[in-house]
Amino acid sequence: MDNTPATAQPAPAAPMAALARKWRTWWRSLSPARQDRFAALAPLAAVLLFMAAIVSAFWYLRAEEVEREHEALKRDVEYAQQRVRLRLLERQEQLMRIARDLSNQELDRAEFVGRAESLISQYPELQAITWIDEKRRIRASHAAPTLGSSELRVAGEVLTPGDTADAYELAHDLLQPVYSQPIATQGDSTPLLQLQVPLNQQGKFSGVVLGEYSTDSLLRYGTPTEVLARYAVTLLDGKNQVLAGTPLARRNPSTQLLPWSPSANEYEVPVSPVGNGLVLRAQAYRTSLGVVGNGLFWLVGTLSAMTAWMLIATWRHTRRRMQAQQALVAETNFRRAMENSVLTGMRALDLQGRITYVNAAFCQMTGWSEAELVGLTAPFPYWPESDYEALYAKLRDEISGKTVAGGFHVHVRRKNGTQFDARLYVSPLIDAHGQQTGWMTSMTDITEPNRIREQLSASYERFTIVLESLDASVSVAPLGSQELLFANKLYRQWFGSQTVGHLQLVAQAGVVPAAGSNPVGMDDEDGLMGLPTDSLTSARTENAEIYLPDLGKWLEVRSRYLNWVDGRLAQMVIATDITPRRLAEEQAARQAERAQSVSRLITMGEMASSVAHELNQPLTAISNYCSGMVSRIQSGQITEEALLAALQKTAHQAQRAGQIIQRIRAFVKKSEPNRALADVHSMVTEAVELADIELRRHNVRLTHYIAARLPPVMADTILIEQVLVNLMKNGAEAIQMANRPTSGRSVELRVVPKHIGDQDVVEFSVQDTGKGLAPEVLERLFEAFFSTKEEGMGMGLNLCRSIVESHHGRMQAENLYNGSEVTGCRFSFWLPLAKPVDATTNSVANAQPPRTIA
Repeated sequence: MDNTPATAQPAPAAPMAALARKWRTWWRSLSPARQDRFAALAPLAAVLLFMAAIVSAFWYLRAEEVEREHEALKRDVEYAQQRVRLRLLERQEQLMRIARDLSNQELDRAEFVGRAESLISQYPELQAITWIDEKRRIRASHAAPTLGSSELRVAGEVLTPGDTADAYELAHDLLQPVYSQPIATQGDSTPLLQLQVPLNQQGKFSGVVLGEYSTDSLLRYGTPTEVLARYAVTLLDGKNQVLAGTPLARRNPSTQLLPWSPSANEYEVPVSPVGNGLVLRAQAYRTSLGVVGNGLFWLVGTLSAMTAWMLIATWRHTRRRMQAQQALVAETNFRRAMENSVLTGMRALDLQGRITYVNAAFCQMTGWSEAELVGLTAPFPYWPESDYEALYAKLRDEISGKTVAGGFHVHVRRKNGTQFDARLYVSPLIDAHGQQTGWMTSMTDITEPNRIREQLSASYERFTIVLESLDASVSVAPLGSQELLFANKLYRQWFGSQTVGHLQLVAQAGVVPAAGSNPVGMDDEDGLMGLPTDSLTSARTENAEIYLPDLGKWLEVRSRYLNWVDGRLAQMVIATDITPRRLAEEQAARQAERAQSVSRLITMGEMASSVAHELNQPLTAISNYCSGMVSRIQSGQITEEALLAALQKTAHQAQRAGQIIQRIRAFVKKSEPNRALADVHSMVTEAVELADIELRRHNVRLTHYIAARLPPVMADTILIEQVLVNLMKNGAEAIQMANRPTSGRSVELRVVPKHIGDQDVVEFSVQDTGKGLAPEVLERLFEAFFSTKEEGMGMGLNLCRSIVESHHGRMQAENLYNGSEVTGCRFSFWLPLAKPVDATTNSVANAQPPRTIA
């Protein structure tokens, strides 16, 4: 019960009364117009305040709801993270037991595979368990049936550099279980999470046990079902890429009614013991309608909008008279400004030919003011004296109504005495009652257009003279028509004045489509003309070389589309006689082909003695086998098994001799250059076997290294083998000339991938231990007919460089130094990799360590 004395109640009313008095005083001080404005704004202000209060209340309730949903999501995600963590720790403990048994040598391979199979069949998230020894070699492995063939690990393989090898080194250094971030495998398979448990055998590192988890199965079986039912749960890697699960699609901002709508309710937490490399994220499904979906919100908003609309309608009604008056003043000013700003001179004549009105442009063009012109009759001061009679006749025709629709041309004299060309247009002047009160004449200065027209005429004449004197045929014809729009002198000499030659050039050369356009199908073709519906003016030109039997000439044809002067789409064809150039190119190609064949024959001629020695070994073995079999058959001391074994050895030696002869025939035979998808490893192996004979004759040791998994190249294998054989033979001869000791007589061939400029290539290098090349020799090394040998032709290296450059590659040579001493020479060249459109199959070369050939 309130015990406050009654006399204390009126006390707070005193400040309010004072405030009311001040308000009334301020209100009375305002003018009636301002009072009306404030009175009209008061209802709108009240409505706005009411709407702001309602929106604030709904916003607060919505914020509370969102906060509760986020707290619930956070608890559920942390609970799911604990479940996934426990499942990972259980699998880790099981793998550590296997590692402990392997370290104690209590498990062999069969028992390891059995225990791995049992774990994989029992726990679906385990996809593979692998035993890797201290040399990174896979001892044993078992994988789930769902694992792709590209992800299987085969016993005997060695870990290649990559994520698995890096984690292996970390486990070796720490001697602790190591998780590696999920790695994306080939194809569309699910990324795998890896755990490597080190093997500690008597205090020494002896390998690891590699367990690979399916992140999808880990999410499915490790996350509680009630969490999966309420949220969209996903597993992410350290780069925020989705590994498992399906995230909710992001809301489209254009579909949200309010730009400040809250973002999706989501929460994420790293999964230990993996750490930040594996993150568990959950996104809540939208279940509430939010503020915008509340019916009360829409009701209040609608009522407020209607109130505001009524107030605006009242304002518009009260201001309509003032706006109409202002519009009338603005229209009058606008018409006056438009009249003064036009560049066309306006002149009004009454029915008697007296000037009644001129605008500012007319005065500016003639130089006379309005006061000087209004009221004058002919002759007018802006008439040239020499044209009085013609202008009088024009004025009589104008007053009598004989006007020309297109206007007429006159000369006008300015006040300063100069003249300009003008065109006058005449129309009757009708008043508001429909009666003609005179004539309105507009005058336009056409001096500059006349000058431009004369220049264009002269330019067209010069252009025609240039085209007529060209040594190329130029013709223009509209599309879909037999009309010839333009043809220069050379075209008329070749084809006459008809369109037949133009159409023949287009048909044989073809039309080049726009860059990047797709092939034209039935839907992309105009049925009336048979032309593409794309913009033809964007087409690019390319050269097309054709042969015309009627003329007996090779022509280079270029075509492009253009808009003719009358607006029609036309095609211009330029044909240039290239017959001498084609004949020279064909002759050069034949000479290059003969030079390549001669170079191969010379190379095999130099290797003839070595080839004979190589063939002598299998032939001698065949003779010995045959003699031995004959003597044992005659003495009756041979069994059927021994006879069969001797015959098999004889056949093997015969096959070996045949293979040697086959390689030599394939190397020296004449053939057209045929570039195709070539395996680098096979190509280099063939060249090494051919050159090995010559290197052994010079007592030179050959070592070669071919990088693993080299992509294929587009090359003619015979020509590239010729280049490699020439470079290795030259290296052996350089070592022979340098008289190097046996320990220093070696040639090394290396084939490795490289990135040069902006393209990926394969580099071939041949390094010898000779005396190197003198500076003056290096400058002329690749010139034709230049040789450092007494009996050399000087064509070998020149042909090698031509072959490499025809494959879009480059060749170079350099000396090798040890301090200031030259220790050898290195020849290298590179070939670009095959483009994706050519590489229909990837021939992957197996890596081989360097081998020594005596």
